[in-house]
Amino acid sequence: RAAAAAVGYLQYRRGGPGRGLELRALRRARRQDIDDVGHKYSLELELEDVLDKGRTVNCTAEVLYHLGSKSTAPDVQATVQGELRSTEEADKEFYNRMRSLQKELVAENIPDSHGNVPPELEPIHLLAWVASGYVIWQNSTENTKFHLAQVKRVKQVKRSDEDLQFDYVLLLHEMVSQEVIPWEVTVLWHPQRGARAPRDRRQPGHA
Repeated sequence: RAAAAAVGYLQYRRGGPGRGLELRALRRARRQDIDDVGHKYSLELELEDVLDKGRTVNCTAEVLYHLGSKSTAPDVQATVQGELRSTEEADKEFYNRMRSLQKELVAENIPDSHGNVPPELEPIHLLAWVASGYVIWQNSTENTKFHLAQVKRVKQVKRSDEDLQFDYVLLLHEMVSQEVIPWEVTVLWHPQRGARAPRDRRQPGHA
């Protein structure tokens, strides 16, 4: 569960429309109880780039859950060892394509009921990973394990500045309670500045 929180953090910090990181293996984990503070997990992870299945990177992470606080996000510190594949070209191409659309993009149900993601929506799906990474990191506790099940809906929003904006409704599967929770997240993205999630809101859950 701590590894899921760490991977969520890394998806948010290092992911984008041209890169999705997922956990290939949890190599080592150690828990330390810190008096009056909380529980700290020291982890060694192996991560995989979903668009480049053969490429993995190692990562060390520390996840600190604060005692008695359900509303405080765990503190996560993570270091990726090794180089991640450059996404500069793909990022630029995606950015220009989105900026040049006559009509803002709207899409639903990614992946579809057969698990398929149309190639032109893959970058939008990977940005949903970034969005879900933020939500997972901010809302994880020692008793939860969130996983992005599906993009229910996404809508591009025109802006006067240079950022791309996408308003998502994500379905997050909480593996422990087996609840599926709809979550609204706004993502701003720019090739130079990366992604930010300025707004997120949990909707009433449905099992």
